[in-house]
Amino acid sequence: MTQKNFRPRRSCLYMPASNTRALEKAKTLQADTIIFDLEDAVAPDAKEAARDHACAALQSGDYGERELVVRINAMDTPWFAQDLKRACLAGADAVLVPKILGPHDIVQITYLMEDQDASLDIHLWAMIEMPQAILNLPEIAALGRQQRLTTFVMGFNDLAKEMRADHDRAIFGPVMSQAVIAARAYGLDILDSVYNDFNDPAGLEAECAEAKKRGFDGKTLIHPAQIETANRVFAPSADEIAEAEAIIAAFADPINAGKGVIVVDGKMTELLHLKQAKQLVATAQAIETLAR
Repeated sequence: MTQKNFRPRRSCLYMPASNTRALEKAKTLQADTIIFDLEDAVAPDAKEAARDHACAALQSGDYGERELVVRINAMDTPWFAQDLKRACLAGADAVLVPKILGPHDIVQITYLMEDQDASLDIHLWAMIEMPQAILNLPEIAALGRQQRLTTFVMGFNDLAKEMRADHDRAIFGPVMSQAVIAARAYGLDILDSVYNDFNDPAGLEAECAEAKKRGFDGKTLIHPAQIETANRVFAPSADEIAEAEAIIAAFADPINAGKGVIVVDGKMTELLHLKQAKQLVATAQAIETLAR
């Protein structure tokens, strides 16, 4: 499977695939990623129709440069197999699978994806929302090097329910750090959980800022009103872009050829900072492309 072009994932909006008006509206929204939801947002008697709507949307060509992902139903449901097959064959950029428990799930899902057509360039995203998944984070993330897995998506609503805990974000601080560390150790992207109160922009902004500080790439969203905040908070600032460009230019200077450590603007700067700088500039360029 080839690598896809780099994409920003500041705002990843769940849209219920059973709601055709919502799918139509999504064509005009400034979200980096649209997640056609077949799971939580869809009643059991609407699952098959929602699947059809999602596949039609994937094949429509009407969503521009937005990344298109399908959240299918969990592996232990009667809809899983057809959800996975149809999403793959309809050309989703990625399939998001809920209720992942451990590395064996990733291996099995990857096998099923390969069974559709090994040449299909479709990634696997894993919902991290079960206690077993938290215990197995390193083992799950390690499969990113050899399977289709590219992205963790945190699901704190379900995790709180499974823990029989209050939905207090402070509870999940250690989990967030563990998940980010596991993801980065094996080259995965990672997205923060949803913010439930879409009428509280200040609360959303605070969560986005915290998630960015912790190392998350972006945030999953439940309402279009949340897009602007996520896009703004997770986008590189002008100062960050200027600093990154200075680092790239300094390492490209022939005087620094072959050096692993140099001084940029009075700071000791290593090759790892160069890698981070290139990632940040790539993010900024991708955002600019989406905005055109």
